Amino acid sequence: MNPPVAVCGIDTGVGKSVVTGLLARHLREQGASVMTMKLVQTGCTEPEDIRLHRRLMGIAWQPEDEQRLTCPYCFPLAASPHLAAEKAGAAIDPARLDQAADKLAGQFGQLVVEGAGGLLVPLTRSLLLLDYLRAKDWPLILVTSPRLGSINHTLLCLEAIKQRQMRLLGLIYNLHGSHPPEIVNDSLRFFRDALAKYGFPEKIVLLPDLKESRAANWNALLL
Repeated sequence: MNPPVAVCGIDTGVGKSVVTGLLARHLREQGASVMTMKLVQTGCTEPEDIRLHRRLMGIAWQPEDEQRLTCPYCFPLAASPHLAAEKAGAAIDPARLDQAADKLAGQFGQLVVEGAGGLLVPLTRSLLLLDYLRAKDWPLILVTSPRLGSINHTLLCLEAIKQRQMRLLGLIYNLHGSHPPEIVNDSLRFFRDALAKYGFPEKIVLLPDLKESRAANWNALLL
């Protein structure tokens, strides 16, 4: 059994859910027993990102989804998890996340866990997402993009990961949308240089769009 892999992003809306679903689909096509999980989702009453995972994986809604193992917390307010929980009269219990993740990891050969928002989003008033993941000792995949601000956000994320001495498998460079080629190429150069500077594996998977997702070299991150 492989350790769970956490798919995180430099910010919200950068493509974590799509990457999680596509990576899980790739693993299934390679013959792996795989399940996805999202620790917490906000802004909805049902775990919409889990449904997206399943569509991208080409499978139906699973019993583990129905049991809420794959998304232990879902809150209607579109806000940081800690605030969305508070407004719902609840609190995120790390032990509940642990129990769900451990059960799924015991049932499937590979668990792919999607983070919420950016790396330092607070799950509670005293616990950041990245610190929860550090305590679990899960390797990370970081999703970035060429959109404005991505160089800054990516470098800050690499600083935070390095400072916590966590394992980074590599970057997913999400190229979905229309971006000036000079920005795409320059950002890619910055990301390669930054990975080398921080001593991380210089692995960047280019993700053109959904139609060409099978052309992405997913195995580069996992070998």
